[in-house]
Amino acid sequence: MRVFKDFSESDLQAILQVCNDNMQWDTLNETLLREKILDDPDFDPHLALGLWEENRLIAFLFGVLREFREERIGYIKCFAVDSSVHRQSVGRQLFMEAEQRFKALKAERIRIGEAPVNYLQPGVDTRYTQALSFLKAMNFKPFGSSVMMQCELKSVEAPGEQEEQALQDQNITIRRAGYEDMQDVFEFMDSYFPRWQTQVTLAYNSLPVSLHLARHQEAIIGFAAHNTNNFGNGWFGPVAVLPEFQKRKIGTVLLKHCLQDMKDWALEQAIIPWAEPQIFFERAVHARVVRRFTRLEKMLS
Repeated sequence: MRVFKDFSESDLQAILQVCNDNMQWDTLNETLLREKILDDPDFDPHLALGLWEENRLIAFLFGVLREFREERIGYIKCFAVDSSVHRQSVGRQLFMEAEQRFKALKAERIRIGEAPVNYLQPGVDTRYTQALSFLKAMNFKPFGSSVMMQCELKSVEAPGEQEEQALQDQNITIRRAGYEDMQDVFEFMDSYFPRWQTQVTLAYNSLPVSLHLARHQEAIIGFAAHNTNNFGNGWFGPVAVLPEFQKRKIGTVLLKHCLQDMKDWALEQAIIPWAEPQIFFERAVHARVVRRFTRLEKMLS
């Protein structure tokens, strides 16, 4: 008999095994799994559900509901079905149950993979062809794509004096954020990039703070962060510079400061999700595309 069960911390090892045994292009450990489930600011055990058969976990998905600007979106951050029960409608059962739970919470749509602030991957890796076929059958529609880039940190150099001086000549300074900057950071993010506010705040969990700021005459005009998602795995971002200050190499200097941090932490590679425009990262730090993702969603109303 198959039964659904809400998430329990005691199930972590079973979940980890099902995910790692059946997700060819992703590897989880307990620390990362805890971050994706328990450390999510919108964690709801009712949306992290497993399908069990005779005390054996055969399928699992973890979802969250995000509300932003009065829109309620359900996100399925990750899902896995054990290969021993493929073609037995297990995935369909799992998704239909999740869909009903999201509907009960008045979600307007469901998206796969991405979940702003805390997510595992920015969509579905295009190499998961079976998963993509399944999602198409479940009426999920593609609405975009994303790429992930990677750069080798051994070849990355900190910003040079000429780069920094060129900005200083324009009254632009780059420095690491401190606790004395928190109020300015919150106000800047709230005004210009509210969707990233919570994620950028997580940079203050790193020592030193994994956030660098660009200021023009004391006003923040740009930022770059790292280690705000998938902690300890070398993830860069988010990064942004106000439009009127773009094309001055500010983003390049911010990026290099972040990558130098990672290098100082003895990491070997930096991961750059949502890497657009690609040519910027290619030219700035010789990054290369390593993964491609399809973004999918299903409307519920």
